[in-house]
Amino acid sequence: MSVSDTPLRVAGRTYQSRLFLGTGKYGDLDTMDAALAASGTECVTVAVRRVDLCASGDQSLVERLAPYEILPNTAGCFDADSAVRTAQLAREALDTDLIKLEVLTDPGTLRPERNATLDAARRLVADGFQVLVYTLDDPDTALELDAVGVASVMPLGSSIGSGRGILNPEAIRQIVERCQAPVIVDAGVGTASDVSVAFELGAEGVLLNTGVACADDPVRMATAVRHAAMAGRDAFLAGRIPRADAASASSPASGVVGSAVTSA
Repeated sequence: MSVSDTPLRVAGRTYQSRLFLGTGKYGDLDTMDAALAASGTECVTVAVRRVDLCASGDQSLVERLAPYEILPNTAGCFDADSAVRTAQLAREALDTDLIKLEVLTDPGTLRPERNATLDAARRLVADGFQVLVYTLDDPDTALELDAVGVASVMPLGSSIGSGRGILNPEAIRQIVERCQAPVIVDAGVGTASDVSVAFELGAEGVLLNTGVACADDPVRMATAVRHAAMAGRDAFLAGRIPRADAASASSPASGVVGSAVTSA
Protein backbone atom coordinates (compact mmCIF):
# COMPACT_ATOMS: atom_id res chain seq x y z
CA MET A 1 0.00 0.00 0.00
CA SER A 2 1.41 3.39 -0.94
CA VAL A 3 1.49 6.22 1.61
CA SER A 4 0.29 9.56 0.29
CA ASP A 5 -0.41 13.00 1.67
CA THR A 6 -1.89 16.22 0.37
CA PRO A 7 0.42 19.19 -0.20
CA LEU A 8 0.56 22.02 2.31
CA ARG A 9 -1.52 25.05 1.30
CA VAL A 10 -0.56 28.38 2.88
CA ALA A 11 -1.38 31.88 1.67
CA GLY A 12 -2.53 30.59 -1.71
CA ARG A 13 0.75 28.73 -2.24
CA THR A 14 1.26 24.98 -2.44
CA TYR A 15 4.30 23.32 -0.87
CA GLN A 16 5.38 19.71 -1.04
CA SER A 17 7.74 20.25 1.89
CA ARG A 18 6.27 21.14 5.27
CA LEU A 19 9.56 22.53 6.57
CA PHE A 20 10.35 26.26 6.56
CA LEU A 21 13.94 27.23 7.30
CA GLY A 22 15.58 30.44 8.39
CA THR A 23 18.68 31.89 6.77
CA GLY A 24 20.49 33.42 9.76
CA LYS A 25 23.33 32.21 12.00
CA TYR A 26 25.12 30.04 9.42
CA GLY A 27 28.90 30.13 9.46
CA ASP A 28 28.95 31.01 5.76
CA LEU A 29 26.60 31.24 2.82
CA ASP A 30 27.85 28.04 1.18
CA THR A 31 26.91 26.05 4.29
CA MET A 32 23.51 27.73 4.25
CA ASP A 33 23.02 26.76 0.61
CA ALA A 34 23.88 23.13 1.30
CA ALA A 35 21.70 22.92 4.42
CA LEU A 36 18.67 24.43 2.71
CA ALA A 37 19.02 21.97 -0.15
CA ALA A 38 19.41 19.02 2.21
CA SER A 39 16.28 20.00 4.16
CA GLY A 40 14.06 19.89 1.09
CA THR A 41 12.47 23.20 2.07
CA GLU A 42 10.74 25.32 -0.55
CA CYS A 43 10.23 28.47 1.53
CA VAL A 44 12.83 30.32 3.60
CA THR A 45 12.64 33.29 5.93
CA VAL A 46 14.75 36.44 5.69
CA ALA A 47 14.98 39.11 8.40
CA VAL A 48 14.33 42.33 6.49
CA ARG A 49 15.92 44.56 9.14
CA ARG A 50 19.12 42.51 9.31
CA VAL A 51 20.13 41.91 5.69
CA ASP A 52 21.09 44.10 2.77
CA LEU A 53 18.33 43.49 0.24
CA CYS A 54 20.24 45.50 -2.38
CA ALA A 55 23.53 43.54 -2.27
CA SER A 56 24.63 41.80 -5.47
CA GLY A 57 26.98 39.03 -6.52
CA ASP A 58 28.14 36.15 -4.35
CA GLN A 59 27.25 38.00 -1.14
CA SER A 60 23.68 38.68 -2.20
CA LEU A 61 21.44 36.62 0.03
CA VAL A 62 18.44 37.34 -2.16
CA GLU A 63 20.20 36.07 -5.29
CA ARG A 64 21.34 32.90 -3.52
CA LEU A 65 17.77 32.24 -2.45
CA ALA A 66 16.40 32.37 -6.00
CA PRO A 67 15.37 28.67 -5.93
CA TYR A 68 13.10 29.28 -2.94
CA GLU A 69 10.01 31.24 -2.02
CA ILE A 70 11.21 34.05 0.25
CA LEU A 71 9.19 34.72 3.37
CA PRO A 72 10.39 38.10 4.71
CA ASN A 73 10.00 38.56 8.45
CA THR A 74 9.81 41.50 10.81
CA ALA A 75 12.34 40.16 13.32
CA GLY A 76 13.72 42.91 15.52
CA CYS A 77 10.44 44.87 15.72
CA PHE A 78 9.10 45.71 19.18
CA ASP A 79 5.98 47.67 18.30
CA ALA A 80 3.20 47.41 15.73
CA ASP A 81 4.19 50.54 13.78
CA SER A 82 7.74 49.36 13.09
CA ALA A 83 6.48 45.90 12.12
CA VAL A 84 4.01 47.36 9.62
CA ARG A 85 6.68 49.64 8.11
CA THR A 86 9.10 46.71 7.81
CA ALA A 87 6.46 44.62 6.07
CA GLN A 88 5.77 47.41 3.60
CA LEU A 89 9.50 47.74 2.88
CA ALA A 90 9.73 44.00 2.25
CA ARG A 91 6.78 44.08 -0.13
CA GLU A 92 8.37 46.85 -2.16
CA ALA A 93 11.87 45.36 -2.18
CA LEU A 94 10.95 41.73 -2.80
CA ASP A 95 7.65 42.09 -4.68
CA THR A 96 5.77 39.72 -2.40
CA ASP A 97 2.62 39.87 -0.32
CA LEU A 98 4.01 37.30 2.12
CA ILE A 99 5.15 38.43 5.55
CA LYS A 100 6.08 36.59 8.70
CA LEU A 101 4.93 38.93 11.44
CA GLU A 102 6.98 39.18 14.62
CA VAL A 103 6.30 41.84 17.24
CA LEU A 104 8.41 41.09 20.29
CA THR A 105 8.26 42.07 23.95
CA ASP A 106 11.96 42.77 24.56
CA PRO A 107 15.40 41.62 23.34
CA GLY A 108 15.88 39.39 26.38
CA THR A 109 12.93 37.07 25.94
CA LEU A 110 12.06 37.52 22.25
CA ARG A 111 8.51 36.46 23.10
CA PRO A 112 5.60 37.81 21.06
CA GLU A 113 3.83 40.87 22.45
CA ARG A 114 0.19 39.87 22.35
CA ASN A 115 -1.67 43.16 21.84
CA ALA A 116 0.86 44.69 19.43
CA THR A 117 0.88 41.48 17.40
CA LEU A 118 -2.91 41.55 17.09
CA ASP A 119 -2.82 45.24 16.11
CA ALA A 120 -0.17 44.72 13.44
CA ALA A 121 -1.90 41.61 12.11
CA ARG A 122 -5.19 43.45 11.63
CA ARG A 123 -3.47 46.32 9.82
CA LEU A 124 -1.43 44.09 7.54
CA VAL A 125 -4.34 41.83 6.60
CA ALA A 126 -6.39 44.93 5.78
CA ASP A 127 -3.48 46.14 3.61
CA GLY A 128 -3.53 42.98 1.50
CA PHE A 129 -0.68 41.02 3.10
CA GLN A 130 -0.65 37.27 3.55
CA VAL A 131 0.36 37.22 7.21
CA LEU A 132 2.04 34.26 8.88
CA VAL A 133 2.10 35.35 12.50
CA TYR A 134 4.47 34.32 15.28
CA THR A 135 2.49 34.08 18.50
CA LEU A 136 2.34 32.71 22.01
CA ASP A 137 1.42 29.08 22.64
CA ASP A 138 -1.93 30.33 23.91
CA PRO A 139 -5.10 28.97 22.27
CA ASP A 140 -7.16 32.10 22.99
CA THR A 141 -4.62 34.41 21.34
CA ALA A 142 -4.30 32.00 18.42
CA LEU A 143 -8.06 32.05 17.91
CA GLU A 144 -8.13 35.86 17.90
CA LEU A 145 -5.43 35.94 15.24
CA ASP A 146 -7.25 33.27 13.26
CA ALA A 147 -10.39 35.42 13.31
CA VAL A 148 -8.39 38.35 11.92
CA GLY A 149 -7.80 36.33 8.75
CA VAL A 150 -4.09 35.53 8.96
CA ALA A 151 -2.66 32.98 6.52
CA SER A 152 -1.01 30.94 9.26
CA VAL A 153 -0.89 30.88 13.04
CA MET A 154 2.67 30.17 14.25
CA PRO A 155 2.81 29.35 17.97
CA LEU A 156 6.20 29.09 19.61
CA GLY A 157 7.42 25.73 20.83
CA SER A 158 9.73 27.47 23.29
CA SER A 159 11.87 30.60 23.28
CA ILE A 160 13.57 31.59 20.03
CA GLY A 161 16.97 29.93 19.71
CA SER A 162 16.61 27.99 22.98
CA GLY A 163 16.52 24.51 21.44
CA ARG A 164 14.23 23.35 24.26
CA GLY A 165 11.63 21.84 21.96
CA ILE A 166 7.88 21.98 22.54
CA LEU A 167 7.28 22.80 26.19
CA ASN A 168 3.47 22.93 26.07
CA PRO A 169 2.28 20.19 23.73
CA GLU A 170 -1.32 20.31 24.96
CA ALA A 171 -1.57 23.99 24.04
CA ILE A 172 -0.21 23.26 20.57
CA ARG A 173 -2.72 20.45 20.16
CA GLN A 174 -5.59 22.76 21.14
CA ILE A 175 -4.43 25.45 18.73
CA VAL A 176 -4.29 22.91 15.91
CA GLU A 177 -7.78 21.65 16.70
CA ARG A 178 -9.40 25.08 17.03
CA CYS A 179 -7.81 27.22 14.32
CA GLN A 180 -8.97 27.28 10.71
CA ALA A 181 -5.67 28.65 9.38
CA PRO A 182 -2.74 26.23 9.03
CA VAL A 183 -0.68 25.98 12.22
CA ILE A 184 3.09 26.10 11.80
CA VAL A 185 5.17 25.59 14.94
CA ASP A 186 7.86 28.24 15.15
CA ALA A 187 10.78 28.78 17.58
CA GLY A 188 12.62 26.58 20.05
CA VAL A 189 13.01 23.54 17.80
CA GLY A 190 16.44 22.14 18.58
CA THR A 191 16.72 18.76 16.89
CA ALA A 192 14.97 16.25 14.66
CA SER A 193 12.84 14.72 17.41
CA ASP A 194 11.33 18.15 18.18
CA VAL A 195 10.24 18.41 14.56
CA SER A 196 8.64 14.98 14.70
CA VAL A 197 6.75 15.85 17.91
CA ALA A 198 5.33 19.01 16.33
CA PHE A 199 3.94 17.04 13.40
CA GLU A 200 2.62 14.27 15.63
CA LEU A 201 0.61 16.95 17.46
CA GLY A 202 -1.03 17.84 14.15
CA ALA A 203 0.95 20.90 13.10
CA GLU A 204 0.80 21.56 9.35
CA GLY A 205 4.38 22.78 9.25
CA VAL A 206 7.48 23.60 11.28
CA LEU A 207 9.81 26.59 10.97
CA LEU A 208 13.31 26.40 12.43
CA ASN A 209 16.64 28.14 12.06
CA THR A 210 19.02 27.82 15.02
CA GLY A 211 18.53 24.06 15.37
CA VAL A 212 20.00 23.58 11.90
CA ALA A 213 22.31 26.57 11.47
CA CYS A 214 24.07 26.13 14.83
CA ALA A 215 24.35 22.34 14.80
CA ASP A 216 27.88 20.92 14.64
CA ASP A 217 27.03 19.71 11.15
CA PRO A 218 24.22 21.88 9.74
CA VAL A 219 23.85 19.88 6.52
CA ARG A 220 23.50 16.59 8.35
CA MET A 221 21.01 18.12 10.78
CA ALA A 222 19.02 19.51 7.85
CA THR A 223 18.83 15.99 6.45
CA ALA A 224 17.71 14.68 9.84
CA VAL A 225 14.89 17.21 10.24
CA ARG A 226 13.72 16.44 6.71
CA HIS A 227 13.26 12.77 7.63
CA ALA A 228 11.75 13.70 11.01
CA ALA A 229 9.14 15.88 9.33
CA MET A 230 8.02 13.02 7.12
CA ALA A 231 8.00 10.54 10.01
CA GLY A 232 6.05 12.84 12.32
CA ARG A 233 3.49 13.70 9.66
CA ASP A 234 2.98 10.03 8.77
CA ALA A 235 2.59 9.14 12.44
CA PHE A 236 -0.09 11.81 12.86
CA LEU A 237 -1.99 10.64 9.79
CA ALA A 238 -1.68 6.99 10.84
CA GLY A 239 -3.23 7.70 14.24
CA ARG A 240 -1.41 6.59 17.37
CA ILE A 241 -2.88 4.01 19.73
CA PRO A 242 -4.59 5.31 22.89
CA ARG A 243 -2.42 5.54 25.99
CA ALA A 244 -3.39 3.01 28.63
CA ASP A 245 -2.46 2.42 32.27
CA ALA A 246 -2.62 -1.36 32.00
CA ALA A 247 -0.56 -3.73 29.88
CA SER A 248 -2.12 -5.33 26.83
CA ALA A 249 -0.67 -8.51 25.34
CA SER A 250 0.16 -8.22 21.67
CA SER A 251 -0.56 -11.93 21.07
CA PRO A 252 -4.15 -13.18 21.46
CA ALA A 253 -4.92 -15.48 24.38
CA SER A 254 -7.28 -17.64 22.28
CA GLY A 255 -6.53 -19.80 19.30
CA VAL A 256 -2.92 -20.45 20.35
CA VAL A 257 -1.44 -23.85 19.56
CA GLY A 258 -0.13 -25.49 22.70
CA SER A 259 -0.31 -24.32 26.28
CA ALA A 260 2.25 -21.52 26.23
CA VAL A 261 0.83 -18.04 25.72
CA THR A 262 3.36 -15.31 25.19
CA SER A 263 2.87 -11.62 25.85
CA ALA A 264 4.73 -10.38 22.82
